[in-house]
Amino acid sequence: MKSLLLSACLSLAFAPTAMAQTIAGSGVIPATIGNSAERAIGFAASAPADAALVIVMTDAALPPLNGVTLGAGERQAITAAIAAASFDGKAGSTLSLRGIGAHPRILLVGAGVSPSSLALAEAGGKAAQELKSEAQPVVVAGAYGDANAADVAYGFALGQYRFDRYQTVGKKTPATGAATFVGANPSGAEAAFANRWRPLADGVRLSRDLANEPANVIYPETFVTEVRKSLAGVAGVSIEVLDEAAMRKLGMGTIVGVGQGSPRGSRLLLVRYRGAGSPDAPTAFVGKGITFDSGGLSLKPGAGMGNMKGDMSGAASVMGAVVSLAKSRAPVHVVGVAALAENMPDGNAQRPGDVTRTMSGKTIEMVNADAEGRLVLADANEYVAKAYKPKAIVNIATLTGAVVGALDNSYAGLFARDEALAARLTAAGTASGEELWRLPLHKDYAERMKSDIADIRNSATGQGPGASLGAHFIGFFVDEATPWAHLDIAGVNRSEKATSLVPKGMTGFGVRLLDQFARSE
Repeated sequence: MKSLLLSACLSLAFAPTAMAQTIAGSGVIPATIGNSAERAIGFAASAPADAALVIVMTDAALPPLNGVTLGAGERQAITAAIAAASFDGKAGSTLSLRGIGAHPRILLVGAGVSPSSLALAEAGGKAAQELKSEAQPVVVAGAYGDANAADVAYGFALGQYRFDRYQTVGKKTPATGAATFVGANPSGAEAAFANRWRPLADGVRLSRDLANEPANVIYPETFVTEVRKSLAGVAGVSIEVLDEAAMRKLGMGTIVGVGQGSPRGSRLLLVRYRGAGSPDAPTAFVGKGITFDSGGLSLKPGAGMGNMKGDMSGAASVMGAVVSLAKSRAPVHVVGVAALAENMPDGNAQRPGDVTRTMSGKTIEMVNADAEGRLVLADANEYVAKAYKPKAIVNIATLTGAVVGALDNSYAGLFARDEALAARLTAAGTASGEELWRLPLHKDYAERMKSDIADIRNSATGQGPGASLGAHFIGFFVDEATPWAHLDIAGVNRSEKATSLVPKGMTGFGVRLLDQFARSE
């Protein structure tokens, strides 16, 4: 009798969704997501005198500015303004000047003494943020040297991001004048930007666009469509998509179960990129892709629920990283996985207390329908491990509110069973500017997640280390012999205010980190 009851419970995860899977989102889906109103970026040996001028500074001394037309009187006026304002060129500092020479505006941006590549990028991003409402062309010059012009341009590309395509009333005029980076070796700077930094900026933009788009535009099927568009014609890329029928056949009860309350069917998207000279075994990046999270039958409060369109930020950043690596022809071998589902309440939705089974046969007591991200990652981890045999698995997910309480929006939480993997991820976070803070995985957490009727439960009762318990659950579905880490980005996937490289809204956190990590071997 007990086995028959368990079989009946498990079958719920594989039942077809009550409505047809062909239902489209309400409203009109744009042909291309995101925005195109960004400044074109170019490189030149000289620039016109009637454009807005950005000068990157490392201290209070005005650099030579080769290729920029500034007379002795104009230089003297700028120097006097620097002294009057006590501007010192420290990282993040700015000084805006008008009425000097033919330039409608001169903006000084500090990068600090002996700036790193990241510091120069942040200076470029700061300039882009400051000039967002300026329609005229921009010329960028300064003390960064020709070899680093591409770094500044990369930061400018990240900083100028905007998402306002649905505004029709009172919309600000986009800043469409080109940004030209002036130096003695423009062809070298342009090559560095095109081969390394533009692909990374494209990957970050994809992640932000996917997460910023409303859930009636981006859901599992259209997420897959947009990723295909982004990688069309890129060498070394292969794409695999599993729909609900394929996942049911494989016994993937968790990802199908999470999505069964929605008319929009779940998907598992896997994108492999293998660069020239890369190792045989790939590294797997596996992202949570809940395209909207209502909490299911464990319904969330209404306040702030609209932000749950970004609960697929982990999957979006995984795909952004793959786009960057593939378009830059990096000599790496990665598999990006997006576990895509929409978590909605419905007569066919999973109920708290249901038991589901992963493709390996492990069973889960689903006690909280709002702890769904870990469920879709369970099947995704098992599938990529079996089908692609990766040398390491890195999960990335907006998993818990608990990590926000622990780390706020300063760090993403890092959990790892492998010390070398943890060290590489931490170093990549520091180098990319997307920093991690390691949190514990303790053997006692297994006790908190024990189920009386299944192998594990998806949520513990009472208070506890929620971020660590969630990480323990995910790790339960990764073989102990496989190096594994989990990044909880719930506190950093969205920003309430703009910084130099990150606009207000969805941040695209993880693209830069994973790109840097993949290149670090």
